[in-house]
Amino acid sequence: MSINRKALRKAVKRAVEKLFQEAVDKAVGILKQGGLVALPTETVYGLAADAKNPEAVAKVFAVKGRPSNHPLIVHMGSKEELNEWATDIPEVAWKLAETFWPGPLTLLLRRKPEVPASIVGGHETIALRVPSHPLTLAVLQAFKGGLVAPSANTFGRLSPTRAEHVEQDLQDKVDWVLDGGPCDIGIESTILDLSCTPPAIVRPGGLSAKALAEVLGFLPQESLNAPAAPGSLPAHYAPRTPLLLAEPEELEARAAKLCAQGKKVAVVHTQKITLPENAQWVCLPEDLSQCAHELYALLHELDKQQLDVVLASLPPADGLGSALRDRLVRAANAHTPQVL
Repeated sequence: MSINRKALRKAVKRAVEKLFQEAVDKAVGILKQGGLVALPTETVYGLAADAKNPEAVAKVFAVKGRPSNHPLIVHMGSKEELNEWATDIPEVAWKLAETFWPGPLTLLLRRKPEVPASIVGGHETIALRVPSHPLTLAVLQAFKGGLVAPSANTFGRLSPTRAEHVEQDLQDKVDWVLDGGPCDIGIESTILDLSCTPPAIVRPGGLSAKALAEVLGFLPQESLNAPAAPGSLPAHYAPRTPLLLAEPEELEARAAKLCAQGKKVAVVHTQKITLPENAQWVCLPEDLSQCAHELYALLHELDKQQLDVVLASLPPADGLGSALRDRLVRAANAHTPQVL
């Protein structure tokens, strides 16, 4: 019996579209009722709630154990929604939105007075972005409103890049986890502060400073005096296993010292190096985009191995490397006051 391949492809497409729409409808229904849904984005999974529902927003803070003065990012379905949340929007914000949204860029702008203070941690700025994951973008457009969506994990811990990371951490505290597969980028969005002059990067992330410079006309610098922004605490993004950092040329000596102390060690580096017998080498890709895609998932896996310490090499401070160094340093600060 011959197979009508064209008809089969159409049937598969209809089935996929039906499942897609059912998932979107279920997520929207829960969110409209004030529930919490873990949604996939291109960066990490977010814990979503109706941004205009104070009780739903309060649930996000409670479930994560997040300090009330730590602001949330509001996710929107399109750049046109900027006017609903921000005021005094500079022309460059529209240019950036046109160029990079949907995508891993968060803009920090002056908030409208009516924006709930709970969302912004009591600050006068608000963080806004349009994510590019097709499922979450469809949810936002069907929901017809903003969703707060910080990373779907216990506050200060590793961000989830897969649905199972959310389930293992938050378990039954979330009404539903929408599984959209592994996150494409794997680290959080870049936050650009447009409330100051000149604009400055508050948090390096999935979009490089060089890419921003093509629109801004200058290379934005990282700000040390920016208003509080999501993910800007000195200690953050931490695995449960203590994390130590070293420049690549220092790894062998540091690993040998730790092993001599009887530590069970995993060494994370892009190239294999000479290690003591009681240390394991864990490879990360040299390509920075692939490294970002895999980093959090790898640290989640290492947390399961009952190690005494993870020793990781620092990537070059260029492009995505700057964001990766930022995450690794903040993660290490949760266990040790200095980069070793």
